Parts: sequence; structure tokens; C-alpha cells
Amino acid sequence: MIPRTIPTWQSKSWQEELADIVTDPAELISMLKLDDKYLNEAKQACLAFPLRATRSYIKRIKPGDINDPLLKQILPLGTELDDIPGYTLDPLMEADFTPTPGLIHKYKGRVLLVAANQCAINCRYCFRRHFDYQSHNLSQEQWGNSLRYIENNLDIEEVILSGGDPLSASDKKIEWLVDRLASFSHITRLRIHTRLPIVAPSRVTDKLMAILTKTRLQSVIVVHINHPQEIDNEVTATLQKINASAITLLNQSVLLKGVNDNENTLTELSKTLFRQGVLPYYLHLLDKVVGTAHFDVEEAHASSLYKALLANLPGYLVPKLVKEAPNAPSKVPVI
Repeated sequence: MIPRTIPTWQSKSWQEELADIVTDPAELISMLKLDDKYLNEAKQACLAFPLRATRSYIKRIKPGDINDPLLKQILPLGTELDDIPGYTLDPLMEADFTPTPGLIHKYKGRVLLVAANQCAINCRYCFRRHFDYQSHNLSQEQWGNSLRYIENNLDIEEVILSGGDPLSASDKKIEWLVDRLASFSHITRLRIHTRLPIVAPSRVTDKLMAILTKTRLQSVIVVHINHPQEIDNEVTATLQKINASAITLLNQSVLLKGVNDNENTLTELSKTLFRQGVLPYYLHLLDKVVGTAHFDVEEAHASSLYKALLANLPGYLVPKLVKEAPNAPSKVPVI
């Protein structure tokens, strides 16, 4: 019997995996056997928004296929440098809702904490691709200011950890933050928006699950999956591990041209998610940030796709089709 070869990324800790991400477009193009003609534009696009991708994620991409839906999400393109009217650096005007660095208070009853200033993977459509993470890389004093703001605002019930990706922070930091938030009696829910269980499944450690289950706070993890191809065997095992910890598990997707803007892909995504114990939550229209126009799906087409999902799926498998508006009191339903 020929012994099975274990890919090296499977035996790495999550810290080692994040230290070994692909950041060089030449390496990515070589790994995936892509035409070298894409290299120069990829290098130029990286100057505005760097390439970051885990090897775990890259292995799910079909070599030689420039139209692979996962490749489209990570490959820098020259079109990102086009100046398109209506696309801005801060389309959601988050700076207007930042009472203290590292904290965004936009919606009633909940507040967002920038718990980490980087991601394991740089999604090319990211609405925070121009976010000034350096100014939100909090000192101990600034963390105190953010936590005091939460402590003193008794109408806040839920704290959302975001970033960057909050799970790129250490277990020690997450545990400290969860314990502090749990000490505020008016906080009842902790929500974590993360891509790491998908792009670096090794991040979901027993220690992390223990942190999120021992707290009195009701924990919710919102993962970000845009295409069923992103869910391989290791991701499946990771999602099942989260489910076994009795943590509510939701998914939000972004509707992306050339990635998931068709009825069959979205239908299969919802079915695949539910098999893993994940409820479809939101299907977002693209936030119009500079560099992302090539991903935009017209609202009329999005509405047509949503109606198809309603016809094809039971209601609990249909994500809410929404968009964000800078001064709206909530996500805005599209249909």
C-alpha cells in the first residue's frame, strides 16, 4: 500500500499557516499554472491592495482556470486601478460612526469592535480595502476607551468583533476581550464575523471553542462563504466542530459578478451550508468601494436571482438580499 501523503498545510498550527500565506503574485500564478501575462497587472494592483491568501484556500482552486470562482476572489487585477464614478474609499462612511478609535457604532443596540487589523486573506471586493487599520491598531489606553464606551452605553446589547479578521488575534487576547465584555451586565450577545474558519480551518482550536462556550454571553459566529467550492472536507469538519459547541452559526455572502451571480450556484450554496449546520443569513450587494467595480451585479439582476431562490428553496434557506446605505438605521432590504 502506498502511504497517503499529508499536505504540509494540514500539519501546521494556525499561527504557522498564517505566517506562510502567499503574498507574491508571481508565486500564486506559478502555483496555479496561470499565464504570465497576468503578472504585471497583478503586481500593480498589489500596490493599492496587497495579495494575501492561505495555501489551504489556494488548494481548492482549479489550476490553469483564470475563471475559477475562488481565484477571482483573491487574484489582483488591473481593472482594480480603473477610476469608476460612484466608487469611493469609504462607501459606508464608517468614519462618521467612530466615536473612539477601533469602535464603530452605527446601529441601535449593537456596536462593532475592530479586534484585529489584518485578515488571513485579502478578498479583492473587500469594502474595507482602504480602511486605515493603523489608526485603529489600539494601544492599551485606547482599548480602555473603547471598552468604557461600551460599559457606559447601557442600550448596547450586542458586541460584534470584526476587523480585519478578529480570529487572527490570539486566543489569549480573545479570551481577555470576551471576559471584559461579559463583565458588562447589559451585554448579552457576542457576534464574531470571520473568514478564518473557511480560509484557515486550523484556527478553530479547542481552546477557542472553550472560550466562546464558557462565557455567559450568547455566542454567534458569522462565516463568509460565497461559493460552495470553498467548502472542502477540512472546512466541513471545522463547521461541524463549531456546531458541536452549540454556537449559532450563520453565513453571509457577497453577490459577485463572475463568482456566484447565477441561480444554480446560489441554490447549491444554501443547500451545502445547511448540510454543514450553517444558516444562510445575508446576501449582500457589493459595497461600492474603489477597486471593486468589476464585481458589481446590477440590482435588477440581483432581484431576479433572489426571486429564483424563493421559488427553489424553503424560506429558511433563502438569505436576505440586502445592501448598506451610509445613514440607514439597518441593512436595507433590496426586495
